[in-house]
Amino acid sequence: MVQTINQLLNDKAWARWTALVLIASMMFFGYMFVDVMSPIQALIEKQKGWGPDTFGTYAASEYLVNVFGFLIIAGVILDKMGVRFTGVLSASMMFIGALIKFIGITDWFAQTAFAEWLNSWWVDLPASAKMACFGFMLFGCGCEMAGTTVSKAIAKWFKGKEMALAMGLEMAIARVGVFAIFSISPIIANHFGTVVAPVAFCTVLLLIGLITFIVFTFMDKALDKQMGVTEEAADPEEEFKFSDLGKIFSSQVFWIVALLCVLYYSAIFPFQRYGANMLQCNLDGISAEAASNIFRWFPIGAAVITPFLGNFLDRKGKGATMLMGGALLLICCHLVFAFVLPATKSPVIAYSTIVLLGISFALVPAALWPSVPKIIDEKILGSAYCLIFWVQNIGLCFVPKLIGNLLASTNADNPAVIAAKAAGAEFIPYDYTVPLLVFASFGVLALLFAIYLKALDKKRGFGLEQPNIKQ
Repeated sequence: MVQTINQLLNDKAWARWTALVLIASMMFFGYMFVDVMSPIQALIEKQKGWGPDTFGTYAASEYLVNVFGFLIIAGVILDKMGVRFTGVLSASMMFIGALIKFIGITDWFAQTAFAEWLNSWWVDLPASAKMACFGFMLFGCGCEMAGTTVSKAIAKWFKGKEMALAMGLEMAIARVGVFAIFSISPIIANHFGTVVAPVAFCTVLLLIGLITFIVFTFMDKALDKQMGVTEEAADPEEEFKFSDLGKIFSSQVFWIVALLCVLYYSAIFPFQRYGANMLQCNLDGISAEAASNIFRWFPIGAAVITPFLGNFLDRKGKGATMLMGGALLLICCHLVFAFVLPATKSPVIAYSTIVLLGISFALVPAALWPSVPKIIDEKILGSAYCLIFWVQNIGLCFVPKLIGNLLASTNADNPAVIAAKAAGAEFIPYDYTVPLLVFASFGVLALLFAIYLKALDKKRGFGLEQPNIKQ
């Protein structure tokens, strides 16, 4: 007798890779919006009066609500309501938050009574920054929820298949979004003569991202129908319970992964906010557009190598070793930026270090996120991802503000900065040495946790060094 095997939708290569493109598009546009203002920091200071401390407050606002528990709620929503509901909700929040931020920085808003009221309290923070912070907070809630939703969706569609490669490609697509916005944000701002234009452009793209995820929901619903399950009705034996959060919080390896994550990403994403300006300051005041053209190669370096690393991880393993290598490379890059680049003023060193930092940024995420399903039960995987993101967001919330304050305080007596501000110059030549040493110290701590994780994996056999695809 010949047994008929019913092929599921995710067993078809074209279907699962199409699903990946649809959900990755949402993150591509999301990452563009995250850094839309990063390459035009000097122009924002000139047009809107945002100094380094104000810019740091704005950058921190993306993670503020997440730190105070939203991501824990997001994990519960994801595990109870499923990827379709949570994905549409998160994409909608991203778009609405972007719209609020866009309105807040327009000249029209500056003339409103609401803006006048906003300027009447916390006077050190302009009304435009307050409104942008509020929109960025809402966007940040949606973006971080979307990140965990995408991770769970990929784990679902690529289980037993090319999971690390798929996660690597999704991250690569997102990194290309950062490359794209560092390339075009200064061009759009210069063409229209305002920082509002690139923000408006990216807001429209987020609406397109919402649409692409809605298309994905139809495919995901069809897959669930084939599998005989629904997002609304789960097996009582497998249904998420709030008590399951205790299992995550009591897991030693969870905390090692979470702390490694927050330390590493705290040396990456906050650095992205200041990276282009740092290059301007260390390369004799080159233009913002020229600095962005150098810095944009950071995410593209990660984008190019991440899929290859994911494929290697699927077939050969060595995830814990890759985490160690990425952390070590991170330390070296920040030390070069702190000491070698200011001394040499060499564009070649700037380009090569940026690319090496991109390789580091490929090694760690490519190994980190596919490792989580190896240590966490699938039914609470969404909550585990969200809790890791929650811990990560604590660092991402406070580190940009810390860096902004350090940059302002350590340059308070800098003669070059004082002279430039007194002359009303468009470019302020800040000294970035202390902030870069802080970033490097995060890398040292991340390396120590990566070493400990590898030792623990060898002792307990989590399989972090083993390939994902079983022969």
